[in-house]
Amino acid sequence: MDNLIVIILICIAIPLAFSLVFLDKKARLFIGFMIIGAFVCTFASQVNTVLRNISGQDFLFVTTNITPISEELLKALPVLLFAYAYSDNRKNLISVSMATGIGFAIVENIFIFVQNDSSLSVIWAIGRVFGASLMHSICTAAVGYGISFVRKKKKLFYTGTFALLVSAIVYHSIYNLVIQSDYAQYGIFLPLLTYVPIVILKITSSQKNRI
Repeated sequence: MDNLIVIILICIAIPLAFSLVFLDKKARLFIGFMIIGAFVCTFASQVNTVLRNISGQDFLFVTTNITPISEELLKALPVLLFAYAYSDNRKNLISVSMATGIGFAIVENIFIFVQNDSSLSVIWAIGRVFGASLMHSICTAAVGYGISFVRKKKKLFYTGTFALLVSAIVYHSIYNLVIQSDYAQYGIFLPLLTYVPIVILKITSSQKNRI
């Protein structure tokens, strides 16, 4: 299984990397961080396997108490490095953090599909897209958005960053808990209900800026 996720990474990351030469700066930044997100997912898979073996706990415990921490920390790391070393521009941070979450989700979805291809359906795919995939993107985007506020404020940078990471971890953990409960059908809509207001806010802000 370790080789499987590496194979998936290679099949996704290398073709995307080929396209970088022909893209403009903004598109190159977005696709580049999608590739980074794909690498993060591959690394997180190995880390989660080690942590699960060390903990000796069942799947439910691991996915609600361990993987949300490891995955959100690893997804946030390239965003934090980007904000610290390159740019703390809000639009750029939201873009790269969203791209990181999307790249992560793509590799994770394909990995799960390849492992369970005979038992999955179109309904499963829709559920993954509007559920886990959106959840990964929202959690990372929220961290990126928050970093744009605390990056230059020394008194808030460390505590603010910690609060952002904790919020993403808790959101991730709640989603994993609900999606594995008897209310799984409602859990799928949790990320969607979070995403829609964000989109409306973005559209409203864009319209105000044009006036």
